Amino acid sequence: MTWIKPSFLWMMYRCGWATKSGQETVLTVDIGREGFEWALRYACLPGYVPGAHADRADWQRRLKRSPTRIQWDPERDLRLRALPCRSLQLGPSGEAVRRYADEGTVAVRDVTSLTHEVHGHVRDGGLDTVRRLLPEERPYPAKTDRLSGSRP
Repeated sequence: MTWIKPSFLWMMYRCGWATKSGQETVLTVDIGREGFEWALRYACLPGYVPGAHADRADWQRRLKRSPTRIQWDPERDLRLRALPCRSLQLGPSGEAVRRYADEGTVAVRDVTSLTHEVHGHVRDGGLDTVRRLLPEERPYPAKTDRLSGSRP
């Protein structure tokens, strides 16, 4: 299993601005909409949630069949503090990883130097400069009737 994290600042929180051991390189991976929506459509929450599932047995059946896990973690601000909104985390496994790597990937870019530049401005208090450097992130225009993944 791997994880798709569409939030730059959440990734900075996760990798410590590319300073954590084994996480010194930061890549962006562009994936096609079709593959992303396929992963969402077949996603399952990693834990039982009353109201999102008929019962625990229903969740377990979905979990066994699902090639993708879906969860939401707190979004982060420029100082990596948790915000009240959540950021999607999508965890493909099995067939979903193959689709993601072989069919869905459009481009891969190394953004490690951008990561270090942004971190330097944050450390030095240059938050206005940082905002201009951050990758553009927009709400995903998903139509919920096409997606069956459970949401909180």
